Amino acid sequence: MTTDPGAAITLAELPLRPELVGEQPYGAPQLDVPVMLNVNENPYPPSPKVRQQMAAAIGELAGTVNRYPDREARALREDLANYLGFGLGADQIWVGNGSNEVMTHLLQAFGGPGRTLLTFTPTYSMYPEYARNTHTRYVTVPRRRDFSVDADLVVSAVADHRPDLLLLCTPNNPTGTQIPVSVIQEIYQQVDCLVIVDEAYQEFTEVPEDSALALLPSCGRLIVSRTMSKAFALAGGRVGYLAAARAVVDACRIVRLPYHMSAQTQALARVALANTQEMLGQVEVLREQSQLIQRWLRNQGLQVLPSQANFCLFGRFTDRHAVWSDLLERGVLVRETGPDGYLRVSAGTPEEMAVFRDSLTEVLPNHEVIGYHEEV
Repeated sequence: MTTDPGAAITLAELPLRPELVGEQPYGAPQLDVPVMLNVNENPYPPSPKVRQQMAAAIGELAGTVNRYPDREARALREDLANYLGFGLGADQIWVGNGSNEVMTHLLQAFGGPGRTLLTFTPTYSMYPEYARNTHTRYVTVPRRRDFSVDADLVVSAVADHRPDLLLLCTPNNPTGTQIPVSVIQEIYQQVDCLVIVDEAYQEFTEVPEDSALALLPSCGRLIVSRTMSKAFALAGGRVGYLAAARAVVDACRIVRLPYHMSAQTQALARVALANTQEMLGQVEVLREQSQLIQRWLRNQGLQVLPSQANFCLFGRFTDRHAVWSDLLERGVLVRETGPDGYLRVSAGTPEEMAVFRDSLTEVLPNHEVIGYHEEV
């Protein structure tokens, strides 16, 4: 190895953890294109009124930015408890920099060497990274042919693998598949591990109130994860949270880094929650756009997985990357993810969806569409 202090060093020359060798950082392409429909964002920014309130809140904080923020984020947790309802209190809410950090806290507290996380694929591509980064064994079982999950499948998998943590995503990313609360309750009653329900897209479902949150009073091992990135149009704010028993929150407090939530992040989130009705004002539009685009795609002869989220998978293409590239050339960015041959499109504004439809109409004749998936 060179002794020149100014010389560059390669990753191969560094003592990287063995399980990280050859790994790539997570991340969807961040490209400056007219129509961005690849990461399930809410395309409607906060109104001028809300932006002014956010600016005022940050301006007020600037006078005390030399001081640490509230490390317990108590006021924010109280606001989130009020938003969720179901009789929840602030002591049952935990917050982090996006649901990514919340999930990492859970695995730091309850996973680790000798512990197992079980989930059902295809599902969110970050789950294995949470496990890897916390030295937690990651085990997956395929979903049903229609990408659903039922109690028999889950209970059988738990019996086979004896996980410490069971992770259920509903609506599931990237398929949009929903797990009824009654099924979650049935599963919980038949397993003895922690059950994490990831409801990142719950606000976009047909009945958002039909949430696993209702089970918390009688289910001490149940944890429900949410985010403000999607429906609340606060992806840039980085706020995720969970609701659970007080003991679960206390466990997360043990592993969190000191002052992990900046004062600015807490302030932005509190302004958003103070304007909940307005921040969620376009959710119904996005829900409608998601259902409309699913019907339109089916009318084009494509396979579409029924989705209850603000996105859907469509295909199947012999070469989905070529389709993705052709759409990108027309200024439309979608996501290559999920089962082979599928692309995922997020619900955008009516104008953005019109551009997507026009672009895909131009692209489709140039690509081979595979017959109906034998596993669907």
